[in-house]
Amino acid sequence: MINAGAASLFSGGNIGLEKESLRVSNEGCISGKEHPKTLGSALTNRYITTDYSEALTEIITPPFNSSKDALGFLGDAHAFVYSNLNEEILWSTSMPCVLAGGANIPVAQYGSSNAGLMKTAYRRGLGHRYGRVMQVISGVHFNYSLPDAFWRVFQELEQNTEQLRGFRDKYYLGMLRNLKRYGWLVPYLFGASPAVCKSFIGDKETRLEQFNDNTYFEPLATSLRMGDIGYTNSREKGVGIDVCYDSLDSYINSLDLAINTSCAEWERYGTLVNGRYEQLNTNILQIENEHYSTVRPKQIAGSLEKPSLALQKRGIRYVELRSIDVNALHPLGVSQEQLWFLEAFMIFCLLHDSPGINVDEQKVIYRNLELVAHRGRDERIGLLRRNEEIKLRDWANELCSSMLGICEQLDGDDPGRPYSSVLKQQLEVVADPTRTPSAMMLAEMQKNGEGFFSFAQRMSLQHKQFFDDWNLSRQRQQLFEEEAKNSLESQAAMEDAGKISFEQFLQEYFRQT
Repeated sequence: MINAGAASLFSGGNIGLEKESLRVSNEGCISGKEHPKTLGSALTNRYITTDYSEALTEIITPPFNSSKDALGFLGDAHAFVYSNLNEEILWSTSMPCVLAGGANIPVAQYGSSNAGLMKTAYRRGLGHRYGRVMQVISGVHFNYSLPDAFWRVFQELEQNTEQLRGFRDKYYLGMLRNLKRYGWLVPYLFGASPAVCKSFIGDKETRLEQFNDNTYFEPLATSLRMGDIGYTNSREKGVGIDVCYDSLDSYINSLDLAINTSCAEWERYGTLVNGRYEQLNTNILQIENEHYSTVRPKQIAGSLEKPSLALQKRGIRYVELRSIDVNALHPLGVSQEQLWFLEAFMIFCLLHDSPGINVDEQKVIYRNLELVAHRGRDERIGLLRRNEEIKLRDWANELCSSMLGICEQLDGDDPGRPYSSVLKQQLEVVADPTRTPSAMMLAEMQKNGEGFFSFAQRMSLQHKQFFDDWNLSRQRQQLFEEEAKNSLESQAAMEDAGKISFEQFLQEYFRQT
């Protein structure tokens, strides 16, 4: 479809990364300390913030034209964070460890402004609804968009005469649908959570096997984080909603329905209880961000603008892939090779035919993903495709082989042929599941006679040393220091400004049209 000059057409898009890491003591216990003030305000810092917990650090890169630059910024931010941690480390795996129950997990605090209070109340609600333990699972998000030049040429090739925004939205939704139906390939190739600390399960019953006295695992699992022990709010669990990806309007409308429909299960927690907001509302979803999905369409929202309204007004800006485990075998939690592959995979999903997803196929998507998460390295495993069973290995081979032309175009004149080389590596991983990160992680644990905690702690300490030795440029150091200073000033200004009541603030927020 797009051949000559494709490398230049694909270049100039934007790649961004978001990476979560739990802040823990050297002993692996979740930190009870506040988010360090030297890192700035978690409410307003553009690069370093917190997710659910005060101890769950999140690093956000700005968009770059190459994954190399995004990864370099991620490394610089890690080095800056470590330079401001006092006798603490960043946990090296997606799954947490040494948890003493949800009550001991500190909910993130964002100050006394209405915007800050809203973020904390929302997180309290998540804790009530899904449990605090579930909320401290970490992951990596890959944000991707194609450049305007690509869209203009692509629209011309498709002989499409509608407005560019509508054309772009339609194909981004096609990308999202294919990322859902083929998304099981990501945990197979890059899943890195085949084992969990027993403290994560607590006293709940589990079908997981015992690895040793402090570890549960599944011998052929790839990503338990993406399995049925992870965070989910799908309708099949009884309290969620199946969001429709057939068009942008249907996506927004299905989210709006969930945000405006009360749920009996959540009503039992109340909203304003003894003078404190325990959740923002009792609806199926408090806000759009509560919808957990492996992929999301995104638009940059203005200050306090609802994400769905931003999408409705300005269309899809980029696509967020959320199914990537933190890779404990790499200090950054994600490798350059992974990013090259994911970039090609996203383009493949955009260009490949993508029909709508009906209710039956949605069930198949859930089933395939859960099967790969729990038993993905079982060579006998069969997935469902168009109501017929196909071996995972055969389907993965087909998908990867179909990406060859895209990788060759992305390579352009680069003599190193990075995209094609990485594709070849992943085809070898498909043929040999022992080369997956999940298998390598279990093999190392078995070789060293260590459970999940000992493995994760050892890797965390190794990664700390890696970033202690990182050469952070003076320019980047100043960037992070200035952002920290400015963010604290911004939060203080928000708190000093005259404000309406929190109740009125919420009413106005949800009334946005």
